[in-house]
Amino acid sequence: MDFEKMVDNYGEALMRLAFTYVKNRQVAEDIVQDVFIRAYEKIDDFRGESSYQTYLYRMTVNRCHDHFRSWSFRNLIFSDKNFNYKRQENSVETEMLSETVHNVLGEEILSLPLKYREVIVFHYYKEYSINQIANILAISTNTVKTRLRRAKAKLKEKMSDKVGDRNG
Repeated sequence: MDFEKMVDNYGEALMRLAFTYVKNRQVAEDIVQDVFIRAYEKIDDFRGESSYQTYLYRMTVNRCHDHFRSWSFRNLIFSDKNFNYKRQENSVETEMLSETVHNVLGEEILSLPLKYREVIVFHYYKEYSINQIANILAISTNTVKTRLRRAKAKLKEKMSDKVGDRNG
């Protein structure tokens, strides 16, 4: 597969995936760019044990985890500005979450701890099976099931609070 095809086929999906982790468009773009460069350089190392998409997702997840372990991330001074993940007009995220309920749900998903956020995104947005998610995240299927159950409970609680706030 040539580089242009790889970017065309997987760029948008990897960008959304990275964004759900880092909540910063510029950092997500850097991560995806790095993933594509590494994937292109190591294309001959791909063993075909999974689909190429799963391979790229795994690389993106690993690169996001690397970002969180990096010196620059750990020493960042957090402020409300850093956590402003409102979408710009015409961005992928705005198009995905155009309705009010979807905006609230999207914000609540992004506010979940990473281990819950990633399983929700893979299962409900990417429609991956429990086994596929376990493979991508390198965790057991039971761990995926537990995280999904806990994530749904957290979202249900948060959403009922939001709906209660609007109706009250």
